[in-house]
Amino acid sequence: MEFERMMTVLRKLALEAGDRIMEIYDTDDFAVRAKLDDSPVTAADEAADAHISAGLRAAFPDAALVTEEQSATHGQNVSDFFIVDPLDGTKEFVQRRGDFTVNIAWVADGVPVRGVVYAPARNRLFWTLGDGTSVEEDGPFDKETPGATRSISVSTPNPEALLVVASKSHRDAATDEYIGKYPVADMRSAGSSLKFCLVATGEADLYPRLGRTMEWDTAAGDAVLRGAGGHVVRFDDHTPLRYGKSGFENPFFIAHAPGINLIGQ
Repeated sequence: MEFERMMTVLRKLALEAGDRIMEIYDTDDFAVRAKLDDSPVTAADEAADAHISAGLRAAFPDAALVTEEQSATHGQNVSDFFIVDPLDGTKEFVQRRGDFTVNIAWVADGVPVRGVVYAPARNRLFWTLGDGTSVEEDGPFDKETPGATRSISVSTPNPEALLVVASKSHRDAATDEYIGKYPVADMRSAGSSLKFCLVATGEADLYPRLGRTMEWDTAAGDAVLRGAGGHVVRFDDHTPLRYGKSGFENPFFIAHAPGINLIGQ
């Protein structure tokens, strides 16, 4: 893969998908349906997915594609592939809370090495450059030409006063109990893959997730965090989170800046 070209395509598709999402978000009403797993889906999910999928297949016809909204892609056995969550944080979208994102990533040998996370309602765009380092781009966003970008990097955590971020819609007692094992100076909630990006920019040090997620929920944010010097590890043994797993389901995980003495179960 030629990564400079890849990221031009991924960035543009994410921005275009964001436009389609916001057109529906800004309407007075939109329908919400339940999928087989009872998770919500809207016309915005489907419109963004159709646009991104068509764009990736046109630009990279030989590459494997896994996307949340196309169950036919979920049975693949792949280690090099694009993976897409066209609208991560559908609950945030439905409740009009703004913390939803477009997520596109490239996984190579089980590792998310390039990705883009776009939060259209928050006007924040994070992506990896061709060399794999991560940036945040300042808006307004031109789809053809990137604007001013700033390199982002994880913080150097104060081990006695950690900044923690956790899920806004999926917070539970087990997560709170685990967070309680650390000395926490500040605790914030955020939706979707923005949590990875907050760790990547140094706005948070630690993001534990003790709940069900799928690889499309995490891959793009994981790529951005890795490109900013951070890590995403399994909760059980603290080994790096891998991708291309059977069914594309994740174990519990911890996203963090280096320098934190992770506590076991």
